[in-house]
Amino acid sequence: MIWQLDLAILTLVVITGIGALQVKDLLGAAIMFGAYSFLMCLLWAIMGAVDVSFTEASVGAGVSTVFFVSAIFHTTRRTKD
Repeated sequence: MIWQLDLAILTLVVITGIGALQVKDLLGAAIMFGAYSFLMCLLWAIMGAVDVSFTEASVGAGVSTVFFVSAIFHTTRRTKD
């Protein structure tokens, strides 16, 4: 494969992983986690593990992100100030 593409996707994976940990907003963290899962799906597909890539896309980027966003919208933001 093209090593520049591998390096670019790997760099984006690291950036989104660190970004998901550093962001303070829960919705932003859930979106960053979804982007991380999608980029991991691309990385698995490039490496030739199509079955792992499909599982990562459906479970990691799809269902988990929907559950996280749904859970965030069902919570309230109350502060004790």
